[in-house]
Amino acid sequence: MMATSRRRRREGVSRDRWLISYADFITLLFAFFTTLYAISTVDDSKLTRVAVGLQDALDVPDAARHQSNRIPAVGESLLTREQLDAKAVLKRDMAEDLESGRMELLEDRRGLVLSIPEASAFATGSADLSPTAMQAVERLAGSLRNLRNSVLIEGHTDDVPIHTIRFASNWELSTARATAVVQWLIERGGVEASRLSAAGYGEFHPRVPNESAQARARNRRVDVVIAKGTQP
Repeated sequence: MMATSRRRRREGVSRDRWLISYADFITLLFAFFTTLYAISTVDDSKLTRVAVGLQDALDVPDAARHQSNRIPAVGESLLTREQLDAKAVLKRDMAEDLESGRMELLEDRRGLVLSIPEASAFATGSADLSPTAMQAVERLAGSLRNLRNSVLIEGHTDDVPIHTIRFASNWELSTARATAVVQWLIERGGVEASRLSAAGYGEFHPRVPNESAQARARNRRVDVVIAKGTQP
């Protein structure tokens, strides 16, 4: 009788042993599906920042290539060494125009921006440079000849529609003004044509919202963008 009882106890232990393996299997499955879920919810933007950081750390010569995508700290400039030199040249050569408000020197992710307000360069609805603007652009050409950067001339207007005999829309007016500056830089300023390009954006790239006469005046401008890239 005692032998039969001991045999039954041993058989009971043997029957329950499979629970250990089953529990381990369920735990592994839970870990596996948890990992799959975590991978599926990875933040792409964070992953991209990690990848860019690794590339910058492991590939030093290409680090400058990512500078334009980096968010600058307060007060930090993302200008390249060449553009910092260009900024110093422009501040020196265009000092009179900058101090008088005929031009404004800014910087953005593309590079340096020398902004020329309409009031100091063109009559309303016209793409003909004023005598004062011609002199300023001639001084600007002297600075650009000493630089190697590519230069984009952008024409901008406010949101007030225009329809004249010469210009049917703000697109045409902004493009004509940008082209006029390019032509002056080439024909009278001696700047290499291969370094220049012109674009008209009409009212679609305002500097500030067109909510007042003063704001619209700021948006009517020609921007001379001195890009980060240089000509070989």
